[in-house]
Amino acid sequence: MKNFSIPRLDQSLPLHDYLLKYCRLSHGEIWLDPQGKHKIGCLDATDKNGIKSLMGESKAILAIQDPPYNLIAFEQRQLDEYIDWCKQWISTTNFALANDASLYIWLGADQNLDFQPLPDFIIALRGTGFKSRSYITMRNQRGYGTQKNWMAVRQELLYYTKGNPVFDVNAEYTDIPKILRGYYKEVNGQFTENLARSKSDNIRAGNVWVDIQQVFYRMEENVNGCYAQKPLKSCERIIRASSSREDIIIDFFCHSGSTLISSEMLGRNCYTIDIDPVYCEIAIRRLERFRRTGKAGWQNGNPFEQEIALDQRLQELLGMQLEESENIQYSLSLE
Repeated sequence: MKNFSIPRLDQSLPLHDYLLKYCRLSHGEIWLDPQGKHKIGCLDATDKNGIKSLMGESKAILAIQDPPYNLIAFEQRQLDEYIDWCKQWISTTNFALANDASLYIWLGADQNLDFQPLPDFIIALRGTGFKSRSYITMRNQRGYGTQKNWMAVRQELLYYTKGNPVFDVNAEYTDIPKILRGYYKEVNGQFTENLARSKSDNIRAGNVWVDIQQVFYRMEENVNGCYAQKPLKSCERIIRASSSREDIIIDFFCHSGSTLISSEMLGRNCYTIDIDPVYCEIAIRRLERFRRTGKAGWQNGNPFEQEIALDQRLQELLGMQLEESENIQYSLSLE
């Protein structure tokens, strides 16, 4: 297959709504992993009873939350309404976490609107029991801007903790080689610079990430139909540093399922939810495909290839020709 992609489902409502017929979950339902490791719920992140059903008696060691950013690219709300909504899912997150746990939150900052919602969100976290630890920047390869402003190429990641959680400072080294000499220090009577003292040829991860590739359609982990997909490498970095094998990780905004797949790769258990049945189905299919083929995404394909090949109405929604769909069906039979 060549470039068999589907459009953004959040912007293609007729296609999105038609795909509901192929979803295994309805609102309030939870999919249990046949291997007993993961859970995927079609739940509201602010619904404490739903989160109780998801967690049972278990508690998570790590939360990686990637809520809608309240920017133009997403559904935009009034700022105070958005912050009130965030307070609700922060509360359910706190409930689902153990006493010693870590919380990472991806959040945008509109540089043309007082950097909202980031500053008000940070203020809202005061008094919640979470302690601020770091403000991480991940650099995008693509950005946006004008001739009268700096190009916006960053994503913001907040790191908070409660209690005394695990953090493995040596868990993750970047792909960036050490090329700059650092300060000198006396060790056993000799002055050495940090290149000589280092145990690795590469830089250990800090709070600026420039070595992670932004997901685009040519990458094997790409999931067509999803928007602002987080790279698996960013999830893996967080998981290695702030959890151990067999720990439970929660993600209340599943979307493309990046936290789920990274947890599967690293031997963790992921309890994840999305309010939208379509994204829950995409996450389930992504996990099943990874276990079946070792592929983390669809690259130029999409999660609903089989249905599209057989469903004429879907083909009409995508503007496909019947001959093309027959070629797709033949290609799928060879996979």
